[in-house]
Amino acid sequence: MKNRALSTSAGMYLNYLIVGMSIIILPQNMDVLAKQWQTNLAGVAVVISAVGLGRVFVSLVSGVLSDKLGRRLFIILGGLLSIVFFLGELLCTSLTLALIFAIIGGIGGAFLDSGTYPALMELFPEHKTIANVTLKAFASIGQFTLPLVISFIVAQHLWYGWSFIMCIAVLAVVVLFITFFAHFPVREQQTNVQHSNSHVVKNHSKKSGNIWIDGLLFAIFGYTADGVFLLVSIWITKYGQEVVGMNDVSSRALVSYYSVGSISCVLLTIWLSHRGVKDIQFLLSYMAISFVSLLVLYLFPTPVISTLMAFIVGFSAAGGVMQIGITVMGTFFPNEKGTATGIITTASAIAGFTVNLIAGALATNLANVILFDVGLALIGFISAALITIRYHHIFDSQTEQKTAVPLTVKHS
Repeated sequence: MKNRALSTSAGMYLNYLIVGMSIIILPQNMDVLAKQWQTNLAGVAVVISAVGLGRVFVSLVSGVLSDKLGRRLFIILGGLLSIVFFLGELLCTSLTLALIFAIIGGIGGAFLDSGTYPALMELFPEHKTIANVTLKAFASIGQFTLPLVISFIVAQHLWYGWSFIMCIAVLAVVVLFITFFAHFPVREQQTNVQHSNSHVVKNHSKKSGNIWIDGLLFAIFGYTADGVFLLVSIWITKYGQEVVGMNDVSSRALVSYYSVGSISCVLLTIWLSHRGVKDIQFLLSYMAISFVSLLVLYLFPTPVISTLMAFIVGFSAAGGVMQIGITVMGTFFPNEKGTATGIITTASAIAGFTVNLIAGALATNLANVILFDVGLALIGFISAALITIRYHHIFDSQTEQKTAVPLTVKHS
């Protein structure tokens, strides 16, 4: 069973390697796609935003259907729709079709999320947070790898579409594997594990958050956290070219440094979590670092500073802070984890749609895009600070008798 769980999770992690590439494959090919779709950079930004719109449509519903119809189905559907996205964006020649395929890609991403996150928690019930944060690591590896692939394609004067074909091929292999060879646990069997820990949950659930106050704070956090990392991953290459004055290869490498920072944060977070650092401490620290590093990136647009800040922003904004936020909100609402997750993922999906519309309007001066990101990071930091205050207000009275319980609950 352990080997089956590892092989099945490997397929899902490979999916998220391509998810990481899908986030930046359109911005990494902005100029050529703008010509192919008969539009400009602002038009491409609208297409990128439409991916978030697709997630908004189904993110709340797909999780419920995943519980009823099974994880495998939604992972397969997500992979197939992602293939349609890559193939459609590669071949279409109009902005309208590009928008349609972007929405399909967003729906595919939502399906992957609704199948993959619960499946990993069911495969690894004692390491749920680590299993899900590791998805972020693989997505970051994809974001690190793709610019290197595209740089090679550009240097060799090859067809830009080979990067799309590579993603399609990997997804096709994973879909076949999930369809015919992957093994998912029977979800009813998970109740035994949940029941064995029920006394811990009950003890920790004497107090919970206010759905209106805390729900709003976490929605704001989800929106800003997603917006911050999306804007950097999408626009950092063009920012390096047009504002910092870096050449094509160096500017594309900024995304790779950003992704290395993300991977580093995931590893550090896992290490520190095993040593007793609470998720709420990560939440506030990472949002503070995001704000400061983005502000420095905006104020000092030099090649050295941009390279360093790309790494630090990737570390703080794209190293699993969203997954940590979902875990913390689950602590606030221990008996409503599905609703809690839905609130954050819906807010992040709305961010995926709206922030790029705003960025597209600001794209005539890319420095303004980074300034907008600084503002989002500041709002995110304020929301994280208020969440931290609420956390201590609600749970501090239980700290003395349950010193280790929060960690046990979140990582059970």
